[in-house]
Amino acid sequence: MTVIGIQRLHGKAERDNDDLVMKNQTSETKNKTMKIVVIGGTGLIGTKLVNNLRQQGHEVVAASPSQGINSVTGEGLAAALAGAQVVVDVTNSPSWEDQAVLEFFESSTRNLLAAEAVAGVRHHVALSVVGTERLLASGFFRAKMAQENLIKASPIPYTILRSTQFFEFAGGIANSSTDGQTVRLPPALMQPIAAADVAAVLADVAVAAPVQGTIEVAGPEPIRLDEFVRRYLSATRDARKVETDAHARYFGIEVNDQSLTPGVNPRLGALSFETWLRTSANKK
Repeated sequence: MTVIGIQRLHGKAERDNDDLVMKNQTSETKNKTMKIVVIGGTGLIGTKLVNNLRQQGHEVVAASPSQGINSVTGEGLAAALAGAQVVVDVTNSPSWEDQAVLEFFESSTRNLLAAEAVAGVRHHVALSVVGTERLLASGFFRAKMAQENLIKASPIPYTILRSTQFFEFAGGIANSSTDGQTVRLPPALMQPIAAADVAAVLADVAVAAPVQGTIEVAGPEPIRLDEFVRRYLSATRDARKVETDAHARYFGIEVNDQSLTPGVNPRLGALSFETWLRTSANKK
């Protein structure tokens, strides 16, 4: 395992020859100034990613509906993608209702891939979620799986980066599991990560050659879900108390120690949860 920010990362992709391809092609792509379109470029991850890529000297379009670029309707895509070599999709659905979230990811992904084919885009990068195939009881994760399948079926070269849960979503997890002043959560193992570290890996992936497979990224250390939220509430002086309940659900679905954790040899973020709590939690 390699820590982000220390040396170049070597996440394991799905195909056996990916390491050789990356070794041969990364130097050709990393040193070139490229036009990169970040779909969802004004959100939590997108803003950080856009800044990272611009600091590297790339021409970056921060695409979002507020900028007149809408991947769901197709508005503005052709103009935004003209001349682009890379598209990075970090969008998220505004609704978690089963049909709405499926329509969002399918429409958005189909529109992006079609526009990329016309524009001659050479690399489609998508942010997804560690454990997606293990969480299909949720409509959200069924939609993410549909998104991944569309990407894999497309002729556009691709890399899918699956991330574990973000530190920044600890409050949202607490809110989704709150009853009065009690937060009920299962003790499932997880390995959360800072959004800044996810953006750093995405920037690395975006300027490298497509791996035609999936890479995982996770935080530097595992923690149990109930303890993760308990420590967040304590750090933010939130009076709610976490009650450990093995039968409690995570956004409506049952989880175990394999549900939210990465496989072997994930890329690892540098920022620990403890450091993030000290430096960032009260700013959220």
